[in-house]
Amino acid sequence: MAETMLGIGSRVKHPQFGKGVIVQIRSDAYEITFIEHGIRIILRDYEGMETIEAVETPSDLATYEKIEKGLIRVLQRFSDIQENVPLGSKWTGGRLVLYPNDPGLKEKEVPMETFFHKIVMVRDRLRVLEQKINASELTDQEKVELQQYITRIYGSLTTFNVLFKNRDDQFAGERGT
Repeated sequence: MAETMLGIGSRVKHPQFGKGVIVQIRSDAYEITFIEHGIRIILRDYEGMETIEAVETPSDLATYEKIEKGLIRVLQRFSDIQENVPLGSKWTGGRLVLYPNDPGLKEKEVPMETFFHKIVMVRDRLRVLEQKINASELTDQEKVELQQYITRIYGSLTTFNVLFKNRDDQFAGERGT
């Protein structure tokens, strides 16, 4: 069964669960409804299953997985939805205090979580800007030029990398320069 891609509606027989029908196709598995055992997920490369009746898989089949991945790409590209980025634990509950040079003026105090949230918003909005530039009708030369400015902005923001809990969430400027 490993060589053939069965389509939705194919009838199969599993040694443990008996007869069933494929109701969903995943990248690595089938969702199969078995008469006496309900829906089970069986890996596509499982060798012990017998094909009773194969139904061809349409080439344009939209699986849940494909739809989900596509929706995530669209949301990331066109929305201002922000992922949950954790603040480094040593900064949790901390505060940022700005002292003016003029002693007659009062200092400004900001909770670290608020400041960090604003830094993450800047990062996410730069990413959206980057995607909009790449999807625009600008010439390749214009896109490269604008991308270089964005890369320099990321580089300027690397100072704030100490706030991020996870290294993968940090800003990255030009590498090796």
